Amino acid sequence: MDDGKPTGPKAKWWSRPTPGHTTTSAPESAAAAVDAPVEDARPADTPARPEPVTPGQPVAPEPVAPAQSIAPEPVAPEPVTPAQSIAAEPGAQAPAVPAFAPAVHASAAPAPAVKPLHEPDEYSTPPYGGPGPWAPAPPVQRPVPTPAHGTPVPAPYAGTNGTDMPAGPAPVPTPGPVPAPAFTPPPQPPQSTPWLQYDPWGGYRQPLTQPGRPLGSDGGRGKDRRGSLLVGALLLALVAGGIGGGIGAYIERNGGLTTVELPQAAKNSGGRAPDSVAGIAASALPSVVTLHVSGTTESGTGTGFVLDNEGHILTNNHVVAPAGSSGDITVTFSGGETASAEIVGKDSGYDLAVVKVKGVSGLKPLPLGNSDNVQVGDPVVAIGAPFDLSNTVTSGIISAKDRPITAGGEKGDGSDISYVDALQTDAPINPGNSGGPLVDTDAHVIGINSAIRAADSGSTTEGGQAGSIGLGFAIPINQGKRVAEELINTGKATHPVIGVTLDMKYTGDGAKVGAKGAGGKPAVTPGGPGAKAGIKPGDIITEVDGQRVHSGEELIVKIRAHRPGDRLDLGLTRSGKDLSMTLTLGSATGT
Repeated sequence: MDDGKPTGPKAKWWSRPTPGHTTTSAPESAAAAVDAPVEDARPADTPARPEPVTPGQPVAPEPVAPAQSIAPEPVAPEPVTPAQSIAAEPGAQAPAVPAFAPAVHASAAPAPAVKPLHEPDEYSTPPYGGPGPWAPAPPVQRPVPTPAHGTPVPAPYAGTNGTDMPAGPAPVPTPGPVPAPAFTPPPQPPQSTPWLQYDPWGGYRQPLTQPGRPLGSDGGRGKDRRGSLLVGALLLALVAGGIGGGIGAYIERNGGLTTVELPQAAKNSGGRAPDSVAGIAASALPSVVTLHVSGTTESGTGTGFVLDNEGHILTNNHVVAPAGSSGDITVTFSGGETASAEIVGKDSGYDLAVVKVKGVSGLKPLPLGNSDNVQVGDPVVAIGAPFDLSNTVTSGIISAKDRPITAGGEKGDGSDISYVDALQTDAPINPGNSGGPLVDTDAHVIGINSAIRAADSGSTTEGGQAGSIGLGFAIPINQGKRVAEELINTGKATHPVIGVTLDMKYTGDGAKVGAKGAGGKPAVTPGGPGAKAGIKPGDIITEVDGQRVHSGEELIVKIRAHRPGDRLDLGLTRSGKDLSMTLTLGSATGT
């Protein structure tokens, strides 16, 4: 509902007229319009001073036209009280609101004198006095960026019309009388065409610097150019990285950009001296085989060597023992060929056995040497499959001869004990070497590797799991040859005997004849070799063929080193007296 209040905007006390602007008058029903033109008493570049404003009254921005060089005229303003209100009574006449008519263009009519809005303030009170919080701000200047080489420079700024569009040339005022200004404006700093003064009371969107398109004459193409340069740089970096990575990979794989070739001897024919370890191994390896034995309760691996073209292979008895009477034996030759084998004969007293392969041709028998010709210090080579590593070759020397050793005894009744007058060697022998050949520099067999001396368990068969400490023992080939021939021909081996029972518990020096034999039989077999030589119970045998005997085991070893029918010279002690006699060895069938 209309309360009779004026609907037009009220004049604000800071709303001072500016050239080219018109202040809308109040409705006729509220106040009479002021027709007299009013010019701003300020110079064109001086910011407008604020007028009093009614509290709560909204302020509308007013556009500002470019400054014109028109002399100000003093205008007698109507006094306006900030707290003054408009009549609210119905029918009451609203007080007149002073309004300012737009300035008349200089070319249309002569510019009348402008009356100051108020008398000078002798106390210099802001905003009409001296400098204060509403004093004009210092001029702001922004340097124009230096254009790129070859970029056309735009024309100097000519001003805008308040909408960032270039304004036409300023109208030239018609010459006429110019009244003297009411006051002398303060001196202004010299201005250059490209720069503008900052006017805090200026119109909306008044430019501060040279208007026009964004900096640069390419209209935004600079960003595109910078983007293209960035993309190009990234592509160049990717290509360079790929090339560098390829070069690095090549260097890593090939050890450098250049190939390094180290001096190397030319390949020879591979021949070695026949008496060298390599020459001996090359000659003997084709005749050496690896045996894999499996039975109902146990299995094992050992070595053997070929005796003849018929397929007979000599090895240790403890190597084939796990097969029993129904086990399997597989023979693998040095070239990798395999064949099944069967037991021809075995003897636990000598710890020797012979097996035979069938359906195999091209066998190469290994020549047999003579163990009686061996001297301590002779070089030897041991070949076998330690820990199932077939075709293993080790070398050493003969460390000693005629070493009386016993091995086996696992059964407890002594039936599996072997007595060997062995050759001792320091060539490394390990589990799996059992049954393999010990050859001389002529690649002739001089012994069968059978036992080792372990540091923790004393003398043992090579089939034990103790490692080599350089004390290996081999059955002399002269003994092995006789036993092998008997096993091949009859399936059994014969043992030389003297026909006496020894007291194995005797701890003195020598071998003592027992008082009684096994099962209550006589200690000296009636009609046997010992009885015929004159041996009696209680005699102590101290020498065999001039070699000292220290125990019953040594006497057995010395006797088994001979064949049945050989003659032996014995030295013995009876009731403290030394005696000597000659004995002819008898024969017994081994097991």
